[in-house]
Amino acid sequence: MSKFVIFFDQIKSKDIAKVGGKNASLGEMIAELTPLGIKIPDGFATTAEAFRIFLHENKLEKELESSLSQLNTHDLGNLSEIGKKCRSLISGGKFNEEAKRDFLKAYAILGAGKPISVAVRSSATAEDLPTASFAGQHDSFLNIEGEEQLLEAIHKCYISLFNDRAIKYRVDNGFDHMHVALSVGVQKMVRSDLGSAGVAFTIDPESGFPNVIYITSAWGLGENVVQGAVNPDEFYVFKPSIEKESQSVIYKKLGAKENKMVYAHGMERPVMNIKTSALERDNFSLEPYDVALLAEWCLTIEKHYGMPMDIEWAKDGQSGEIFIVQARPETVHGAKDGIKIKEYKITGKKSAPIVKGKAVGNAIASGRVCIVKSIADAAKVRQGDIIVADITNPDWNAMLRKAVSIVTNKGGRTSHASIVARELGINALVGTGDATSKLRDGQEITVSCLDGDEGSVYDGKLEWTVKEIDLGEIPITHTKSMFILADPFNAFRLSLYPNQGVGLLRMEFIISNSIRIHPMALVNFEELPESNDKKAIEAITHHYADKKKYFVEKLSENIAIVAAAFYPKEVIVRLSDFKTNEYAQLLGGIGFEPSEENPMLGFRGASRYYHPLYMEGFGLECEAMRVVRDEMGLTNVKLMIPFCRTVEEGKKVLDVMKSYGLERGKNGLEVYVMAEIPSNVILAEDFAQIFDGFSIGSNDLTQLTLGIDRDSAIISDLFDENNKAVKAMLSSVIQTAKKAGRKIGLCGQAPSDYPAFAKFLVDEGIDSISFNPDALLKGIENIIEAESKRN
Repeated sequence: MSKFVIFFDQIKSKDIAKVGGKNASLGEMIAELTPLGIKIPDGFATTAEAFRIFLHENKLEKELESSLSQLNTHDLGNLSEIGKKCRSLISGGKFNEEAKRDFLKAYAILGAGKPISVAVRSSATAEDLPTASFAGQHDSFLNIEGEEQLLEAIHKCYISLFNDRAIKYRVDNGFDHMHVALSVGVQKMVRSDLGSAGVAFTIDPESGFPNVIYITSAWGLGENVVQGAVNPDEFYVFKPSIEKESQSVIYKKLGAKENKMVYAHGMERPVMNIKTSALERDNFSLEPYDVALLAEWCLTIEKHYGMPMDIEWAKDGQSGEIFIVQARPETVHGAKDGIKIKEYKITGKKSAPIVKGKAVGNAIASGRVCIVKSIADAAKVRQGDIIVADITNPDWNAMLRKAVSIVTNKGGRTSHASIVARELGINALVGTGDATSKLRDGQEITVSCLDGDEGSVYDGKLEWTVKEIDLGEIPITHTKSMFILADPFNAFRLSLYPNQGVGLLRMEFIISNSIRIHPMALVNFEELPESNDKKAIEAITHHYADKKKYFVEKLSENIAIVAAAFYPKEVIVRLSDFKTNEYAQLLGGIGFEPSEENPMLGFRGASRYYHPLYMEGFGLECEAMRVVRDEMGLTNVKLMIPFCRTVEEGKKVLDVMKSYGLERGKNGLEVYVMAEIPSNVILAEDFAQIFDGFSIGSNDLTQLTLGIDRDSAIISDLFDENNKAVKAMLSSVIQTAKKAGRKIGLCGQAPSDYPAFAKFLVDEGIDSISFNPDALLKGIENIIEAESKRN
């Protein structure tokens, strides 16, 4: 339009030097992605040239350069003084009449002659690059309406180029202060104050796993999500399922969404935070079809740019439409070459956690608590502290760089604290709810983020070891090296290790940790006697009119996380294998479980699945597996039957599974059986006729071959997988399986603990060996050694 203004539809990604990274990206998307159906609010950019003219006509260049030359770049001790002086210089500048006329003319065109509400955002010419995001360094203003407010907001954006944090960021990243100019994006506001908004990453922001889109959402304007002022709703969407048009949303989690940002009035307070209602907190802020559409758009944006993206979106509460309002390269994982990891292991004793929250960064750190309430507390932060706060904000970036860890009451994985922690290479614990009240200044603590989704704060300094490993140097073995997994929220990270899938996914962990309710208590909820357990079940499942759907949804989502993480590698899910005493500990379980003297050898595994006492509960397990395979399209899931005593029992189980929609062979479904009872070995040829493969459970097979209760401390020294009788059993079942053309693997600790045992299995020709995560790399080492000797 002029040297001062360019409309978004005239901008391309190559125009960063003219309008900055943020505006160049918006123009590129409007030009290239709007024709594909992606909605992006229209707007215009003030040019970098306009900023330079502003500096020149107000005679500011030399004064700014002189002031910045006095900055102590060694320790930035005078940063506050220099920043304040620079901002004062810009504050005193005035727009020339031509610039004001063009800014206001563009605003009038955008609003078709009416004063509309706009977002006014800074866009630096060295911003949103693949290696430097500049996210949060400069200021943005929402709900700006009218000519006077617009000009004031643009001026304030100019001033923000010399925020202390922005000056420091340029120093840290090697940018010349006077070579960076500021453009301002003026964009139509989406009425998400009446709807919802949030952030999406086209990779898992924690692990860098590339096959999912991670979406966060909260009621109101999106600033609360970006700043970490609320604990948002979370959604994981599986990219291959988007392309196959299967059910792509594989996991969701309800956030607290304590507040929402809405419109206020006037330049001094254009927006404000209000409390969300109980109804809003108790419901997802995005409908399933919104999540699916948003994910589809995010995938299209990622493909267009050819790199992982960090995307801000908003849903208009009046029209119901979703819009993309910003997109920038993801700068933490997207810029990495190769996969080098640090493996941490706590070696000393630990007490119960003081605080728990959402883990950011698979690491551990100890330090002194420094509770920070505002930038005024910066002076008390020491190098090596753990900063504890309600939330963090970009003004704190200088002090956050001194921290070894960050702990916040509020926020999710896309919050400012999370993003800064990743960029600094430290861990963080966000959304704890009460860290500032549970911890005290000066207290020595340890922040551990080693347990998947959840992290913990412990009192005192724990002892741990750390080992750095280059995963790219580890070869793939001929004998498949697979995982034994229990916690789904370690799956994305572990999938990046050298592996050939999951040989055993334990369903019991998911039921006891994520579901917590006995399936038969959900089947018979209305008939349950009034009790504390029934009240607890109602509280957990109150969103579900049909309580059975709770079990199916939670189980399918947790299994889907693992299946997606390793797709298309096989993931063998063992159907529930609780003993009766373990099932009884679930909510509502005591009334559905018989009391047994020896639960280890009692009503467990296959015998439960066709028995009237549990068959309907097993039906819920089957339905969850059907959803994962048939609706989500995760056909890499195979199923495994535990503790199947007889061939006849195996046939009964397969018939029950078929009646619940899981038919062996249909949609490629394979069903394995555990080889953990002597009868499985002796009749392996017969079992091979009805099952697709075997997985040796070495613990149960050893105890039943030697007649040892593996839980007995008195005779524990007799428990030995290397015993000649046990090895004879193993050799027999491996050879029978191979002769029958069936796959066979082993799940257990021994092949990682004993190189000779690994060699025995490799020599016997076993197809796969599955290890616990902490034993995988040692197990692979033993397999490599065994295979080299065999060759």
